[in-house]
Amino acid sequence: MYDLVVIGGGTAGLVSAAGAASMGARTALIERDRLGGECLHYGCVPTKALIRSAKVAHTLRRAEEFGMKPVEAEVDFPAVMRRMRRVIGEVGRHDSPERFRALGVELFLEQQASFEAPDEISVDGRSLRARSVILATGSHPAVPPVTGLREAGYITHVEALELERLPESLIIIGAGPIGCEFAQIFTRFGCRVSLLEVLPNPLPREDPEISVTLRDRLEAEDVSFHGGRRVIEVRRTGSEKAVISENDRRERLELRAEEILLATGQLPAVEGLNPENAGIELQRTGVRVDANLRTTAPGVYAAGDVTGKYLFTHVAEYQGRLALRNALFPLGSRADYRVVPRVTFTDPEVARVGLTEPEARRQHDKVKVFRYPFADLDRAIADGEPEGFVKLVADRRGRILGGHIIGAGAGNLIQEITLAMHRNIPVGQLSQTIHAYPTLSEGVKRAADIYYRELLFTGRNRRIFETFFKLRRLLNRYGPGRRG
Repeated sequence: MYDLVVIGGGTAGLVSAAGAASMGARTALIERDRLGGECLHYGCVPTKALIRSAKVAHTLRRAEEFGMKPVEAEVDFPAVMRRMRRVIGEVGRHDSPERFRALGVELFLEQQASFEAPDEISVDGRSLRARSVILATGSHPAVPPVTGLREAGYITHVEALELERLPESLIIIGAGPIGCEFAQIFTRFGCRVSLLEVLPNPLPREDPEISVTLRDRLEAEDVSFHGGRRVIEVRRTGSEKAVISENDRRERLELRAEEILLATGQLPAVEGLNPENAGIELQRTGVRVDANLRTTAPGVYAAGDVTGKYLFTHVAEYQGRLALRNALFPLGSRADYRVVPRVTFTDPEVARVGLTEPEARRQHDKVKVFRYPFADLDRAIADGEPEGFVKLVADRRGRILGGHIIGAGAGNLIQEITLAMHRNIPVGQLSQTIHAYPTLSEGVKRAADIYYRELLFTGRNRRIFETFFKLRRLLNRYGPGRRG
C-alpha cells in the first residue's frame, strides 16, 4: 500500500511526488513518457530558448540603432534547434529520474496508468494500491473540427519544436500566447507568417490596449494578422496548404503557406486512464475538482493542466503543493486564484495580474486607471526598448484591481504588482517605495505616482493648496517684521 500514487511527471506531479517522499510517505510516480512534462519538453523551456535566439537575430538587424555597422543576421535554423535541445538537457537535470529515486520515489517510466478503482491503479502488469492518488497528466493540443484539416495536414507546437528545416511560409491558427510567440519566433527566423484569430485582436483575454499594442508590433515585423476570422476549410493546393476563413459578413479569405501550425488551445490528457472505473467525472475543459482539488472520486485529487484551471506552470506547481497537503493530511486547504500572474513572452513581453479595465468597470464603481509609457522611462530609452506601458487599475480607495504591462522585462516587473495585490498594498504605497534608478521597475512607480498627482494636484485639493500658498505669501508679506 502506497501513501500516495502520482500519475503524471510534469510540474504538478513532480512537486507532489518530491514533497511526499521528502516527508517519508511511500510514494509512486507513473509517467508514460519522460519526466518534466509539457513545460520542459514542449512548452516553457524550449520556446524561451527559441525566443532568445529570435531576439538575438532581431537585435543584430537593429545594430545600426546602437552605433554599430549594419549586420544582416543569417539564421542557422538547425543550429538554433540544437541549442534549444541543449537548453532542455541542462534544465532537465532538475527533473532527472536519479534525483527522484534518491528522494525515495518509486518510478514507473514509459508506462500507462489505468484506474481499476479509486484506490487501485494498474501499471506494467502490476496493481498498485494507494491511500491517496494525485492525477497530474497535463494536457495536449486541441484540434478544431475544420473540414479538410486532417487530410491536408498540420503541426502543433509539439511538432514545431521538432522541425529540422525552417518552413518558407507558415499559417498559424489561433493568436493566444502560443500563437503569438511562435508567430514572432518564425518571422524573425525569416519565415513568412500569417496569423489567424477568431476574435478581432491577438491575446484576446488581455486588456484591449495591450492586445492592440501587440498587434501593431507584430504587424510592424511583417506578421500578417487577420482578426475576426473563423477558419471554415483547409485543403492542399500542390505543394502548399490553403486555409479558407470568413468574417462576420461571410467574406472569405484564402491564405496559402507551406505549413499550418495549430495554436487553438489545450485539452486534458486523460486517454487510457479509464477514469470512469474510479468515478472521476470529466468536463470538456478538464477533470472536475472542488476548491480543495478533490475529484469526484474518494481519495483522488488532481493538479495542473488536467484540471483545466489556469494552464500555467506556476499554477501547476501551486496546485501540486496544495493537492499534496490535502491528499496526505486531514485539514483541507482551499485553492486561491485571486492573484495569478501570467506572461506572454513576445517582444515586448506582455504581463498581467488581476482584472482588465473593462472587467474592473463592470464589477466596481469609480475605477481609476494609471498609465506610464516606456517611452518616458529613462532605462527603456537607454536600452532602445521604448515601446509599451505600465497600466494600473484601481478602485476609488486605491486598492489595486489589476496590473498590465507590455514592454521589456514585463514578466519580471509584474511581480511587484502581484505582491501588492496579494498583500493588499494600495497603489499609493508603490509610489512611496524607493525604486533604484535607472531601472525598468521605475515604470511601476511612475504609474503609481499618478495616483498622488490626481489626488493632490487636481480639483478640490488643488484649490486648497492654492489657497494655502496664497495665504502664506500674504503672511510673509504683511506678517511681523514686514513692511507693507
